[in-house]
Amino acid sequence: MGDQKFQHKKYSTPRHPWEAARIEQEREILERYGLKNKRELWKALSTLDSFRTQARTLEGKMRYQDEYSMQQFKNMIRRLQRFNILNEGATLDDVLSLKIDDILERRLQTLVFKMKLAATMKQARQLITHGQISLGGRRVTIPGLMVEASLEPTLSYDADSPLADELHPLRQAMLKNNKATEEEKETPAEAGTEGEKPEEKKNVKEPAKEGKN
Repeated sequence: MGDQKFQHKKYSTPRHPWEAARIEQEREILERYGLKNKRELWKALSTLDSFRTQARTLEGKMRYQDEYSMQQFKNMIRRLQRFNILNEGATLDDVLSLKIDDILERRLQTLVFKMKLAATMKQARQLITHGQISLGGRRVTIPGLMVEASLEPTLSYDADSPLADELHPLRQAMLKNNKATEEEKETPAEAGTEGEKPEEKKNVKEPAKEGKN
């Protein structure tokens, strides 16, 4: 079990901490997913590396039709399917081709934002840590929790949260923002169509004015 005072880290830090390209890439991922610090990113990378390492180990053993290795592979695929990271019928190559985004997309914070329960990633984190979000009928306060596909439909505001009321000012503001965003997406196409009509009318009228002069 080990001593609780000296717990092992669940992540590993980069070997070369001052690589400019890696630092810029990490900064972009932190902003995109609203992560608090690089530890959360490194934990997700460790999870990804564990799946890849297991897949590489099983790849060599499965060539010899090892039954135990085949069963381990099936268990790994089932686990990835449970979190909706891979689909049914996935292969070892699919596991090896996984990216960090596949892991971060299954975080509770990401799903709260994707399901439009929050306006931004940072707001999604705030709602979770303040106990405003419920998963499977239970209040959850861990933004980095990996959400199983079966529990995803149960993701909502907590029953005891003020946000459970549809008339809450925050929910009304988010509803207006969503409508405004949808209208902005439709506006460019409509504006382009309407903008062509005045030009066509000008081209028709100009010859008539020259004729009068």
